[in-house]
Amino acid sequence: MMKKSISILLPFTILFFHCSNELVGQLMPKPAQTQTEPILLVGATVHTGTGEIIANGAVGFKKGKITYVGSLEGIGEQKADYKTKDVSGQHIYPGFILLNSLIGIEEIGGVPHSNDKLEEGDINPSLKTVFAFDTGSEHIPTLRFNGILHVESIRSGGLISGTSAVMEMDGWSWQEAILKEEAALHLHWPSSISTSYDKSTNTRNIKKNSSYDEKVMQLENLFSAAHSYKSIDGKRTNLKLEALQGLFEGKKVLAVHAEEPKEIIEGITFAKSHQVKNIVLVATYPVLSVKEFIKENKIPVVLPPTYDYPDHDGMDYDAYYSLPHLLSQEGITVALNHYGMLSTSRNLPFYAGMAVAFGMEKEEALKLITLNPAKILGVDDRIGSIAVGKDASIFVSRGDALDVQTNALSMAFIRGKEIVLDGAHQESYKRYSAKYGHGE
Repeated sequence: MMKKSISILLPFTILFFHCSNELVGQLMPKPAQTQTEPILLVGATVHTGTGEIIANGAVGFKKGKITYVGSLEGIGEQKADYKTKDVSGQHIYPGFILLNSLIGIEEIGGVPHSNDKLEEGDINPSLKTVFAFDTGSEHIPTLRFNGILHVESIRSGGLISGTSAVMEMDGWSWQEAILKEEAALHLHWPSSISTSYDKSTNTRNIKKNSSYDEKVMQLENLFSAAHSYKSIDGKRTNLKLEALQGLFEGKKVLAVHAEEPKEIIEGITFAKSHQVKNIVLVATYPVLSVKEFIKENKIPVVLPPTYDYPDHDGMDYDAYYSLPHLLSQEGITVALNHYGMLSTSRNLPFYAGMAVAFGMEKEEALKLITLNPAKILGVDDRIGSIAVGKDASIFVSRGDALDVQTNALSMAFIRGKEIVLDGAHQESYKRYSAKYGHGE
């Protein structure tokens, strides 16, 4: 019996070790080591993220913090204190920031066991995304390869889906990847209408959402209870009400997701009536019809990808292409996010590039994915632009980082740590190029 078991198991054992050797090249890049020596990048065009461009510039950093930004000539004798890396002819950018994303939470949409996003109940403000963030996600190398070095990791579903975290795209564990543990609480304002499709007439019927008033009342009761809770002495801890306190103290942002103009106005008015200090609107094209309301209330807006088609016949072909420019020229702070397949989140920089093609100045478009999202999340003291004292989370590209044809990173740093840019895709390319002489 023993010999029979061994004879059965032996082929599987051999197959396992064979597959293990084949998969070595498919493993995630090893997390970067802490910066050990001062580094000075010289000769590049520096795009600071504030609108400033420095030709033949230099960026220096020590112990993960930026210590010099300016012209190469301006650094003088201090240059000797750094290890110099010549990046002449290239471009230095602040790391891009991906907002409102399931990266690190969802891996394969159709495989439930690879996801950590389904929670019970509609109201989960105390649910922290940070504890579920997976630094081993195979999406991460594809983002870094295009310059996305930070992500606002969220959960989905319900009226209040939880509290997001700002995470770095490097680290052995979620603890190492934290930039901001509690960034924004995401409120999905209920839709005031419901739709149904009639197959017999091939039409879509619209009617009032019968549960709208009930859901709004739920939110009213919750926020009112949270205000009362903070003034109770000797209270028993209520995790949900406790989680809302940061909104009233200005420590958290309330991200209001709303679709139609009526819902946008009601959602923002609700938040302001409850003395929420920092509000951001996550919306789509209908926000344009209430831009005066948004401007008057000084609400920043997170927009969908510019790679999108018109929703109906009455919209211009370039409705989404030009939307960031149309709102920005009104003085509204605008940022971009991604929705749809997680694997195409890597296109974030090219969404900003599309905005350039439809009216925005290039350095203003850069802010859509750097400084503006950093301000929205309250982390602009650390990331979002290249400035002395901020984290050295930057990258170098051989071409225009917003152009899909020329964005080609040569190096990237997160808090001064030089990260490995190649992932499974690049390893496979190198392997088969060597095998079949591609490019010779």
